[in-house]
Amino acid sequence: MDETAANSVKATDDVKNEDVKKDDIRNEDVKKDDVKNVHREKIRQVYDEVGKVVVGQRGLVNRLMIALFTQSHILLEGVPGIAKTLTVSTLARVLHLAFQRIQFTPDLLPADLVGTMIYNQKTAKFEVKKGPIFANMILADEINRSPAKVQSALLEAMQEKSVTIGETTFELDRPFFVLATQNPVEQEGTYPLPEAQIDRFMMKVNVSYPSKDEEMEVMRRMANMRFDDSVDALLTQDDIFAIRDEINQVSISESLEKYIIELVYATRDPREYGLDDHAKYIEFGASPRASINLNKAAKAVAFFENRDYVLPEDIKEIAMDVLNHRILLNYEAEADGVITNHIIDAILNKVPINN
Repeated sequence: MDETAANSVKATDDVKNEDVKKDDIRNEDVKKDDVKNVHREKIRQVYDEVGKVVVGQRGLVNRLMIALFTQSHILLEGVPGIAKTLTVSTLARVLHLAFQRIQFTPDLLPADLVGTMIYNQKTAKFEVKKGPIFANMILADEINRSPAKVQSALLEAMQEKSVTIGETTFELDRPFFVLATQNPVEQEGTYPLPEAQIDRFMMKVNVSYPSKDEEMEVMRRMANMRFDDSVDALLTQDDIFAIRDEINQVSISESLEKYIIELVYATRDPREYGLDDHAKYIEFGASPRASINLNKAAKAVAFFENRDYVLPEDIKEIAMDVLNHRILLNYEAEADGVITNHIIDAILNKVPINN
């Protein structure tokens, strides 16, 4: 074979190899898309599975999953008896996660939460007794009923993803997800969370009463003493980690990133955005954590809607829950009956999207 023919054969082989590589990449992309679709379908099934036990509250389940899949935590506020605890515990079973409910009381100690050292008389040594915080999903029920030192112990664990007992530091379980509840009705004997600590929660979700039809179904189910509250586990921990990676890959354009920044800045300097009537009510605006969490939550919303890119509507849908506990209003706002929701609505209507 002469040199020209050999070169021709080599060029043909190179083209074939290149085509094989392209086919492999295409097949890999198809596999990834198939896995994404499977995960999205499982997420849709989660709503129905939780619905076997909990009537309504789809919005709450949505927010819980957004926080879980973005490595965040959530604060729930609502009157007693509207299925906050039931929703969380049922979701934990559906997601196959270890669940612990901690009832916060005035006499609760940090050691009751994270654990302590116990003296073993048989071995004559101190041993570590881990607390209930060593679980995947923690429900901190009525967090504002315990003093600041207990609240700080929980919030430090949320931030560091580890706790120290004695001289040993222990990593918390993965995934680690905290849901704290507050009762807005009773204020006597409570210890309100400081603003700096509330800021650590991705969202504050206000849980409302069920509708008449929903309450009728609640009554029928709960009055039936043979009601079956069993559910199937639909996701594994590997699925949760995979979904987190998929949400992280959702794209957000630079114009929408700038839109998030403008929304947050409007809470700090409303007059710059023509919100003179609302500026007098704002004591402090949202922190940079608001920008971070708006970005992450919007990606999760887009993923749940079968998209790999964020739309302005995704940001607007989540903005209320991400911002409502990060804007501190003054006494004038309280006197005039202005709440943070009014401020956020005005900001969303006023701040333009730069295309």
